[in-house]
Amino acid sequence: MGYLQAILSGHLITPYLRALVVAIGIMIILQVIKKFFIKKLSDLAKKTSSDLDDFVIKLITDTRGLFLAALSIYIGTRLLTLPDVLKETIHLVMVLILLLQMGFWINSLINYLIQKQVQKVSDENSASQATTLSSLGTVAKGVVWAVVVVLALDNIPGIEIGTLIASLGITGIAVGLAVQSILSDLFASLSIALDKPFVIGDSISVGDFTGTIEKVGLKSTRVRSIMGEQLVFSNSDLLSSRIKNYRRMNRRTVILSLGVSYDTPYEKVKAIPHKVEGLIREIKQTTFSRAHLKEFGESALNFEIVYWIESSDYSLFMDIQQQVGLEILKLFGEEGIEFAYPTRTVILEK
Repeated sequence: MGYLQAILSGHLITPYLRALVVAIGIMIILQVIKKFFIKKLSDLAKKTSSDLDDFVIKLITDTRGLFLAALSIYIGTRLLTLPDVLKETIHLVMVLILLLQMGFWINSLINYLIQKQVQKVSDENSASQATTLSSLGTVAKGVVWAVVVVLALDNIPGIEIGTLIASLGITGIAVGLAVQSILSDLFASLSIALDKPFVIGDSISVGDFTGTIEKVGLKSTRVRSIMGEQLVFSNSDLLSSRIKNYRRMNRRTVILSLGVSYDTPYEKVKAIPHKVEGLIREIKQTTFSRAHLKEFGESALNFEIVYWIESSDYSLFMDIQQQVGLEILKLFGEEGIEFAYPTRTVILEK
């Protein structure tokens, strides 16, 4: 009992040894807490479908032993009366290790966000999207570590971080101007990956060009045109254009114009809208909208027929248009209705 009292009173150990014991004790406690939370959260993660608990486990796992040791030693030294120089050195080391640990935590956050975005895309697009997002994640991590280095240098006495940043800023402006187009395409790639105006396999139209998306890269997007050649668009130019995405159409609209001869009897002209409506309604995957005598043309009675094809498939779109055209041709042949030709009557006076 007397020996224990002597230990507690500090007669048998020095203040430095007491600080060391405290530091080791705190280190052990922190390690036990870390393992406890990892185990409990791992058991909880097995019972839930959310990946947020997996992210928290990753954060705890990425809490490095160096950080825990530095934190324990820092707390232990608070029990000692140390010279100011030594105190400042310990404080500086602790700040640097804390910044390093924060860098690891933010890296874990970036990885988590990238994985969530990759999981949202379909299997056919996952490879391209994963490559793009991974590259962008690498850039983001580089920015994070650059900020960590700047903050670390700012805490080191004798280093004028303002002068350093100013000199780096001038260099950065020169480099930025040189790689301006590359950075523009890089951020456009990020926008495509996150906003998804189109994905691989979509049929799009940009200006006078139409084709199918083959690959979305960091700088450019490759499109296979309907004529067979490959079109390469820079990502920034592509996003600054008006894009028609045909794959995301629920239906396609067909506006059909017919010209009938003026010699056609009134009753047959009057029956044309109803008969055309009947034949369109009999064709599968079509929805009739309207049919009207639109105008009296120079050489024809012009009808306008509008209907929808309930699919975005271009091949089906063309097949149904062909079927409708053939049925109208057959109908007009049976009814004796003639299509109009461009004609002009010239009257000569003596």
